[in-house]
Amino acid sequence: MSERLRPRDVALLAEESPTTPMHNATIEIFEPGASGFDYQRLVDLVHDRISFVPRYRQRIQTVPGRIANPIWVDDEHFDIGFHVRRSALPRPGTLDQLRELVSRIVSRPLDRSRPLWEIYVVEGLADGQFALLTKSHHVLVDGIDTVDIGQVLLDTSPDTKELGADEWRARRGPSPFSLIAGAVKDSATDVDTVVDTVRTTTGAVLRGAAGGARTTGRVIDALTNRTPRSESPIIGPLSQQRRVVTVRTDLADHRKVREAHGGTINDAVLATVTGALRAWLMTRGESMRGIRKIRALVPVSVIDDELEATALGSPIAAHFVDLPVGEASPLVRLHQVSYSFQADKESGRGIPAARLAGMSGFAPATFHALGARVAGAERRKGYQLCVTNVPGPQAPLHAAGARMVATYPVPPLFEGRPLAIGVTSYDGAVFYGINADRDMLPDADLLGQCVREALDELVDSAAPSRNRAPRGRRKRKTPETP
Repeated sequence: MSERLRPRDVALLAEESPTTPMHNATIEIFEPGASGFDYQRLVDLVHDRISFVPRYRQRIQTVPGRIANPIWVDDEHFDIGFHVRRSALPRPGTLDQLRELVSRIVSRPLDRSRPLWEIYVVEGLADGQFALLTKSHHVLVDGIDTVDIGQVLLDTSPDTKELGADEWRARRGPSPFSLIAGAVKDSATDVDTVVDTVRTTTGAVLRGAAGGARTTGRVIDALTNRTPRSESPIIGPLSQQRRVVTVRTDLADHRKVREAHGGTINDAVLATVTGALRAWLMTRGESMRGIRKIRALVPVSVIDDELEATALGSPIAAHFVDLPVGEASPLVRLHQVSYSFQADKESGRGIPAARLAGMSGFAPATFHALGARVAGAERRKGYQLCVTNVPGPQAPLHAAGARMVATYPVPPLFEGRPLAIGVTSYDGAVFYGINADRDMLPDADLLGQCVREALDELVDSAAPSRNRAPRGRRKRKTPETP
């Protein structure tokens, strides 16, 4: 019998709705190599590497009567052309145009009748560049049996290694009778199957009741002309549309902050996010007196025998930190963020960034996916924002001979949280990816500008006073930089 979905995966499927598609996405921008690059080369690359992630050729099959959790089965009609899609911008395409296209694509849920992933090849960018947009469902990338497909597509050398595509043939899917018989057999021989089914069924009933209560509450509020009071300006209902913002910064700037004030690159990143949120909220006319902190969930890689290990070598755990957006001083914000991680640093529980980035076959997309799973599991803990920060390799990576020059994570949004931020450091740069609800936060582009300004403010504070540039005089990087 094929592998059965675990309760946490079934819960993720149950939580998905048109306003909360449960997938992670990554934007990668490439410069073609000397031999060029085209759509067929990428299809051939995926075909060669997909055997290393076999679940990417499987779909979810439910059990009649839902007497047991669904199972993974081979997709007998697997069509690589359906999953690897081709698109283009009017030449020369700009980064703004790419972001708009990405925003529309990530807003759409994946087709559950097929394997839960898509890759878009976006051609037409300026200077001959092209982009890859990958989408993978949360249940597909669990970090234990399956990693993100981006992990197997990237090479450290421009010379593509032919790993040898397998002669894959889909196994015939089970009949309804076989599904029922398999569920009965598993229930009789494996107590975990019974426990998982009861847990999943109970959870589905509770989630349905909670969903009905939320719907009833919204109807009553509408009839009485009331607006539900929110304790945070970044908490609210989601629409079905997203707005994706990308910001490229220099890793050297983050290192200057670390060298001048101590702490880690992660501290500098979170202080930058804090400063950006503060400036952005002020431009919206929010009173900083009432908004002193924003509670953030930051997934971290840890050493912990009690947590489930991943195929990448370490468990991912939730770390909660209060981002001090009400604090005016950038240095105080930095030190407060750094202090919140001090206990993990001193205990040795946290894994250093250098060790993470040096892992064999490391790809940030998988860690971002695992971080999103943690955020989803902890979504009832009351945090307002998820920030995933993943240190990537500082040497260039390639796909089918093309060099990757930028990689932006696009983290998912969970119900009631219209903003999420992902950060990846790679090849001397730090890439911020912001995913925002298009209706709830129409000014998300402004938040991207505030990220650059908040980092500039920290860098200025790290320079000797006689060498500091006057505030507002630092030359801004063009938003068209990939």
